[in-house]
Amino acid sequence: MDLTKTYPRSPRAKLAGVVMLARTTDKARAHNAGTAGEYHFGCGMDKHVLAFLGSDPETFAKKVAQAPDDTTIETWAREKLKSKSSSAIDSFNADFAQDGPEPGSEGEKFLISERTRLGRADITKWFDLLDLDEKRPVPQHSIA
Repeated sequence: MDLTKTYPRSPRAKLAGVVMLARTTDKARAHNAGTAGEYHFGCGMDKHVLAFLGSDPETFAKKVAQAPDDTTIETWAREKLKSKSSSAIDSFNADFAQDGPEPGSEGEKFLISERTRLGRADITKWFDLLDLDEKRPVPQHSIA
């Protein structure tokens, strides 16, 4: 995967039924190939999904290097998820998709500056910001 020429998958794209895992896999492939460009494999969002699976960026990068395709990663992830109920996975996915920066944090300052750059004051969630920045459609949200 060459992230200097294309985008990773949306954080909403699921692999093994888990949001962010497909994107993290794309970023790990690019990291391993030296073609991550501006993308940082092992960022907080990657760490969050990998922690849910009981892994970490270094271990996952090695697993991806040995995996010829998504099917292998999906099999590995499903094995990691055996101890989790479907409701726990659904809850993780829903909560992660709604994640935004802490009020007053550096993350919030970054998100505000990015949404200003992108012309979308309604963006408050990380998934929306990533999708918008990578030219995927994001529905307009009501501003409270």
